[in-house]
Amino acid sequence: MASAASKNPLLGYAALFAAIALLPALGVYPIFVMKVLCFALFACAFNLLIGFTGLLSFGHAAFLGTAAYVTGHALKVWGLPAPLGLVVGMLAAGGVGLLFGLLAIRRAGIYFSMITLALSQMLFFVFLQAPFTGGEDGLQSVPRGSFLGLDLGNDLVLYYVVLAIFIGAFWLIYRTVHSPFGQVLTSIRENEPRAISLGYDVDRFKLLAFVLSAALAGLAGATKTLVLGFATLTDALWTTSGLVILMTLVGGMGTLVGPMVGALIIIALENKIGDLGKALAETTGIAWFNGLGESVSLVTGLIFIVCVLAFRRGVVGEAIALWDRFTARKQA
Repeated sequence: MASAASKNPLLGYAALFAAIALLPALGVYPIFVMKVLCFALFACAFNLLIGFTGLLSFGHAAFLGTAAYVTGHALKVWGLPAPLGLVVGMLAAGGVGLLFGLLAIRRAGIYFSMITLALSQMLFFVFLQAPFTGGEDGLQSVPRGSFLGLDLGNDLVLYYVVLAIFIGAFWLIYRTVHSPFGQVLTSIRENEPRAISLGYDVDRFKLLAFVLSAALAGLAGATKTLVLGFATLTDALWTTSGLVILMTLVGGMGTLVGPMVGALIIIALENKIGDLGKALAETTGIAWFNGLGESVSLVTGLIFIVCVLAFRRGVVGEAIALWDRFTARKQA
């Protein structure tokens, strides 16, 4: 089974998505899984930029937040149906990504990263002051509506709609990475001067990758608003940009499944670390563990340090390297 999946990765992805589809039947809380899927899509979109193009953006939360607010406003105020609201949010994020890209793409390295951070913070303060966002209160009570005749008020129905959206976006990323366009992006990441010498318009390819990543990040933000029913300033905050970087690094940068694993680890920590702390306090008798629920940033920071020092390729990257060593030893 593992051999077949390694020869044809699509079989492995199909098995993974089939397992995810069965989670509600196993008693897993659908809202939690949908939140993980939204952030997994966000991380996959970010990974398309850093893992396959070599561009580190410190402002990707701007696209998540833009789509979250635009979709929430479109559904609540304009009364648009859910599919159209998602599309409008995704297009808005892509438009912001085009603007950011035109301003930042001519710079490289830390200069590119800092420009994206500065632009993201500017947009954050726009959301803070804009009347349609609700300011510090956020945009609340966003209706789910229906999707192609399906009542999204039912969590189980919404679960499979969100899963279908994620699979479609993941397939698009997969096709992009394995297309001639994706090969050019990889060559830019590996050796940009050589790509230029071969006649490629490097800036144009970078801009296209940036806009595509922004649009997919926007789709994640739009879907998150549909699932949770609200959009807040946290969606556009710089810490959310840092969170998606952490998800990608923990899971495995440059791998397709790695960001999904990273999103699961980080979101599970945010939601379950309080319960874990209480269990450890009861088991060990150390009262300090009761405060773990309020120390999520400390725990995620420690995880980041461990990954940088011991698992530089991330969970999935290290697993792939270990499997390659095992198969090489077996063949020898």
